[in-house]
Amino acid sequence: MPYQDRPHPSSPPPLDLVNEVVTRFDAYARARATRDSLLPTARATPRHEQHAFDDLQAAITRLRNSVG
Repeated sequence: MPYQDRPHPSSPPPLDLVNEVVTRFDAYARARATRDSLLPTARATPRHEQHAFDDLQAAITRLRNSVG
């Protein structure tokens, strides 16, 4: 059989999109961790936490769309 009949492996997602997801996840994890901080100035507000989560979801969507 010719080589062209084999399915082509999908290319890996762009590294910048993967890095963005990791960065957004880290920001969200920090916001979640500071939610119950003992220091009032270090606490993340629910709005900040939601914003970090929304950014993470958007980055994951961009990553998924790049591979699909």
